[in-house]
Amino acid sequence: MSPAPDFEHLMRAAGLRVTRPRLAVLAAVHAHPHADTDSILGIARARIGEVSHQAVYDVLRALTSAGLVRRIEPAGSVARYEARVGDNHHHVVCRSCGVIADVDCAVAYTPCLTASDDHGFEIDEAEVVYWGRCPDCAGASPSAAVSN
Repeated sequence: MSPAPDFEHLMRAAGLRVTRPRLAVLAAVHAHPHADTDSILGIARARIGEVSHQAVYDVLRALTSAGLVRRIEPAGSVARYEARVGDNHHHVVCRSCGVIADVDCAVAYTPCLTASDDHGFEIDEAEVVYWGRCPDCAGASPSAAVSN
């Protein structure tokens, strides 16, 4: 098991001022990957007491801009946040319950990750979302058809 990150050091290294709301929000994102803003708000309030919705939105924006958290927004979902940054991983989303899990980048030949025409862009990331049903939902109704 890896040691807990030093959130104060991470913030200072990113050029951010260390505040109680920022510490609480960053800790919440690390502890609860793919959490939405309301969940993060509840976790932060449990940790430090009163903190406003707007403060959490502002902190998430600052942490995202600083590269300390990543914002993802699968189709049909609210924005969610994760602390896994600096790599080009993807996600798998359950169509039934909405649970999200990380998926490492495919290796070897991956035609879907190579643009057929990059239009002159220097591509440094590909965002791929896999959709399906998680094991719990698939096991609950194995004969149910999945539709788009």
